[in-house]
Amino acid sequence: MIACVVIPGFELRAALRSRPRLALEPAALSPLPGPGSVSPLVGAVTAAAEFAGVQPGMRLGEALATCPTLVLVEQDPAAVEREWEGALQRLEDSGFAVEPEEPGRVYFETRGVERLYGGLEAALERALASIGSAWDPRAGAARRRFAALAAASVARPGQALVVADGTEEGFLAPLPLSLLPLPADRYAELEGLGVRKLGELAALPGGSVAERLGPEGRRAWALAQGGTRGRVHGRRPPAELAEALEFPEAIGNELTLRRAFGALLDRLLAQPERAGRPFRKLALSARLVGGGSWRRTVTLRDPTADRPRLRAALGPKLLELPAPVLELRLEAVELSESVGQQLELVKPAADEVNARLSDGLRQVRASTGSGSVVAVVEVAPWSRIPEARALFVPRDE
Repeated sequence: MIACVVIPGFELRAALRSRPRLALEPAALSPLPGPGSVSPLVGAVTAAAEFAGVQPGMRLGEALATCPTLVLVEQDPAAVEREWEGALQRLEDSGFAVEPEEPGRVYFETRGVERLYGGLEAALERALASIGSAWDPRAGAARRRFAALAAASVARPGQALVVADGTEEGFLAPLPLSLLPLPADRYAELEGLGVRKLGELAALPGGSVAERLGPEGRRAWALAQGGTRGRVHGRRPPAELAEALEFPEAIGNELTLRRAFGALLDRLLAQPERAGRPFRKLALSARLVGGGSWRRTVTLRDPTADRPRLRAALGPKLLELPAPVLELRLEAVELSESVGQQLELVKPAADEVNARLSDGLRQVRASTGSGSVVAVVEVAPWSRIPEARALFVPRDE
């Protein structure tokens, strides 16, 4: 069985870890800083804010007019990353090979742990206990990936909901369309056509849906029928190499920040745990003076430990800081296994070309996550519908 654990509003919950009192008051995650859009939108909201009429994705002015006492919580991506990594490590310590999709949503297979914990329900309860009841996690399990996500989305806090094999379509039929990964305008278009439930979308002809909504509509139609029986691929363990520098007072000078970044880079390169391996992916984060944090990740095209190249890749990110910082942190998210590259005197053989292709695929997965690399498989070249002529199959190697 494929299991999914969902923590609604994880970004807001992580930002409120240092301010637990606000969890009981009307509060919402503030819009992202920067030039942004003309009408910024609020993020996740607390239960008190939802009771007052504030909904996630509502315009900021409308939210403040609906609830004048609404408290805006600053974005804290560093805390989100830290708390999410802690939750994943607790799941891995319990024996689950996890595949995180985004903060607050993770998949794993239960086949290898059901005998360890005495059944499917016991394994799901163990997963919920590993994350912690303070996060109000919900779990779902099914033979199909999307059905497991839907079950976790409709479960109550602390509940594990299991969808039996062969009942996916009946379970999904009464659920809302908001579970599908569609843009907001597509939801409005479907509702204008009288389609408001997953079962109503699944009952439509697939060709008509693809013609009206395109490839994303075709994929949504397939998910409404239960989705495919995809596999879950456990992630690689993180590098866990990081250096931090705390300032006695807030720093906003670019020259000082660049010197501090240079010192962090030197210390990270000198760590013996790196064992000479080059960096594949790094993260630069900061704790801001007004509350909240800032974080940027960089995936290198070619793994390297060359100091000038690393400074050129990460140094310009310091210009994106929205406020003076109290702490600067540099983290090695992923290390490469290779320690060098042998140049060739003649044209490379096929195996070397395949090795370079595999290295490029690993770079894409490190940047965009698991399942982002797919292969096009032709299944019905005679079809008049372009979306039905081929399928996208995840490519893991």
